[in-house]
Amino acid sequence: MRTRLLGMVWFLVALVVFGLGVPLALSVAGAEQRDLFLDRLTDINHYASMAQRPLIDSQPASMQDELRRYHEIYGIDVVVVDRDSGVQVGSGRNGESEVDIGDPVVQSQLSEALAGRRPNAGELLMPWDDSPLVLAAPVLVDTDVRGAVVTVSPTDRSRGRVLWTWLLIAAGGVAAFALALLVAVPVIQWILRPVRRLDEATGALVGSVVGGREVEQVGSAHGPPELRQLGRSFDQMAASVADTLAAQRAFVADASHQLRNPLTALKLRLANLEGHVDETAEVHRVAAAAEADRLKRILDELLAMARAEGAGGDLVPIDVDQVVAERVSDWDVVAAARGIDLDIEGLAGDVLALAPPRGVDAILDALLDNALKFTPSGEQVRVLVACADDSVELSVRDHGPGLRPEELERATDRFWRSHAHQNVPGSGLGLAIVSRIVANAGGELRLELPDGGGLRVTALLPARAL
Repeated sequence: MRTRLLGMVWFLVALVVFGLGVPLALSVAGAEQRDLFLDRLTDINHYASMAQRPLIDSQPASMQDELRRYHEIYGIDVVVVDRDSGVQVGSGRNGESEVDIGDPVVQSQLSEALAGRRPNAGELLMPWDDSPLVLAAPVLVDTDVRGAVVTVSPTDRSRGRVLWTWLLIAAGGVAAFALALLVAVPVIQWILRPVRRLDEATGALVGSVVGGREVEQVGSAHGPPELRQLGRSFDQMAASVADTLAAQRAFVADASHQLRNPLTALKLRLANLEGHVDETAEVHRVAAAAEADRLKRILDELLAMARAEGAGGDLVPIDVDQVVAERVSDWDVVAAARGIDLDIEGLAGDVLALAPPRGVDAILDALLDNALKFTPSGEQVRVLVACADDSVELSVRDHGPGLRPEELERATDRFWRSHAHQNVPGSGLGLAIVSRIVANAGGELRLELPDGGGLRVTALLPARAL
């Protein structure tokens, strides 16, 4: 945008410079030509008046000395011709003419003069045209044309003055461009500074709000009043969005936490009813206890989701190898009870992962819970740890039914579950929690369908060497 604004400023300056400079340059050339013409017109009229008597008396040689001195002083060639264009006397030695009477320009001017017309200024003086100034004036005796006087004047000095003046005008134009640049750059920076701040704040808004971090303020100390007002409006909007999401997370967390107590009491009451209801009602008691367990899992996962979304702030270095070993050891009991082989492959070595506090624990718990839940007995669940470029790769591979290719994009949506898994207990929040934790860490979550069936979920987290 700054380049476009500078281009517009330069275009306007160019219009002003050319709009004023070109007419000024032409005016200078015209004034110089006018001065030269008037000066030569005075001389040629003088010699036309002087030539009257010599042409009448047929004694043109009487003008020879004066014409020669004029040529020696001013370098201007002069020739006097009769009415038949015959040379009578010139400014050269012995009265010879140094003017080429046969030259088309001389012939044109001479024809006008012999027709009784006064000389004209001719074409505008241009620095690149070295043509001399040719003037011819009639010699009149009682309105009768007896001959003509022709002068051929060099124009080097006049054209030199025009050239130097044009160079000064060009230098002034260049100076105007430079001055416009010096003035325009800070002005444009002053105008665009709030726009740049607004762009940066907009890019950081989503990450700050989602990660629970403080929203960066645009501020309103610089720039035009309209842009300062826009910055203040953006700050108010961003603060409102952040407060709304924070209130939503707080509500989910508080509601999940508060509902756990009455839910626990309900489960105890249902357990205490065991053996005190008849066989017909026992079926309903068991179903109610199962629904209470399911509701507890949903509340626990809602609370985990709220914590994951609010886990903003600084990331902490985590020893992935240690966390993986601890979580796999805890889940190995569940895997053994279900007849599933749970093992670890690879190590992170001397590399730590950057994640929210207890973020890797939550990722592994959610992924292992899903993997063990969908993997049939006698199959294997593998946890892979590796380092790739500047990331720590943490993946869990199961051998369950997996997903269809078109379902991979929706697998991280909240409460989404595949139609093929509706009979498996769960709330559909596990991968959503993992996705949020990985996003808060600035990493990447990948879902793949490996050869041999099942599902591989890989979390790439930023790495830091020990």
